[in-house]
Amino acid sequence: MINVGIVGYGNLGRGVRKALLRNSDMKLAAVFTRRPDDIKKKVLDIPIFNSNEQIMASINIPIDVMILCGGSKEDTPMQGPLFAQYFNTVDSFDTHADIPDYYNKMDNIAKNYRNVAVISAGWDPGIFSLERVLGDAFLPVNKRYTYWGPGVSQGHSDAARKISGVIDARQYTIPIESTVEQVRQGETPDFSKRQMHKRVVYIVSQDTKDQDRIRKEIIEMPNYYAEYDTEVIFISAEEMRQNHSSYPHGGFVLTSGLTDENNRQILEYKCQLNSNPEFTSSILVACARAAFRLKQNEQKGAFTMLDIPPALLSPHSGETLRSRFI
Repeated sequence: MINVGIVGYGNLGRGVRKALLRNSDMKLAAVFTRRPDDIKKKVLDIPIFNSNEQIMASINIPIDVMILCGGSKEDTPMQGPLFAQYFNTVDSFDTHADIPDYYNKMDNIAKNYRNVAVISAGWDPGIFSLERVLGDAFLPVNKRYTYWGPGVSQGHSDAARKISGVIDARQYTIPIESTVEQVRQGETPDFSKRQMHKRVVYIVSQDTKDQDRIRKEIIEMPNYYAEYDTEVIFISAEEMRQNHSSYPHGGFVLTSGLTDENNRQILEYKCQLNSNPEFTSSILVACARAAFRLKQNEQKGAFTMLDIPPALLSPHSGETLRSRFI
C-alpha cells in the first residue's frame, strides 16, 4: 500500500482524494494545508496538518509520496523545494517557460535529500508533452501544434485570482477554429500564440473602482495573458456560482509530417474533460505510484513524465500489461 499525502485542499486536492479511492494500491494518509481548522470540518477521517516546515520536520505518519496541489504561480515554486527535502513529491507545475529552471532546482534538492520529485505532471504539461515527443520521433520532418480548450484553465484562473481586489476568477481558453482546420487539411503555417487561442476571463471584484486596474494587470501578465487577445468580463458572485461552477477542459496535439515528398501524415491526440481538476488529479496519483517505484529502485532527483516508463504508472503487472494492453 502506497501512503499518499496531499498538500493543499482546493479543487485539485479534493480531486486527488477521489482518485485515491479508485486505486486499490494507494491510500490517503494526511492532508497538509494553510487552513487546517477549515479543512478539518470537511475531512473528518484523515489527519490534518498545517503545511509549515516545523510540522513537517516532526511528523511521524508514514508518507511515501506527497502530491502538491497548489497553484503554479506562487504555491508550487515555494512548496516544491520545501517538501522535496522531506518527501518524495509529485506536482503539476505548469508555467511552461519556467519548467527548465524549476526542474534544475528540484533535481538538486531531491538528489541532495535522496528523494524523487516528479514535476510538471498532468495533461499539459504531461500527456501532451509525451504526444509532442512521440510525434516528433515518428515524423522527424514535421510541424507540431497544440490547442487547448474550449475550457477552464486552472493555472490561468489561479493567476488571475492572485491579483489584488479579485475575489474569484474563471479563465476560458478558446482555440481559433480557422487555424485548426488549416492544420487538419494539411497546411503547415507558422502561427503566433495570438493566432491560435484567445482567452476570456470572468472576474468577481471587491470594488468596481478597481476594475480598470485589474483588467490591465490581467491582459499584461507575462506567461499567462500578455501573448493572447484577452477579454476580461466582470460579473457578480451569484453569476459566477450559477454559470461557471464546473471546470470542463480539453484540447489536442497535432503533428503534421512528411514521410516523403508526396505523403503527408497527420497525428492527432485529443482529450475531452468534464472536470479538468479531477482528470489532472488522476494523472498525479498515477505519477505518485511511479515516484514510489522509482524510489524503491533507488532512483533520486527530478523526473518529468517524459522520463517515466509507462509501466511504472500502471497498477498492473508487467505480465498483465503485455497480455492485455499491447
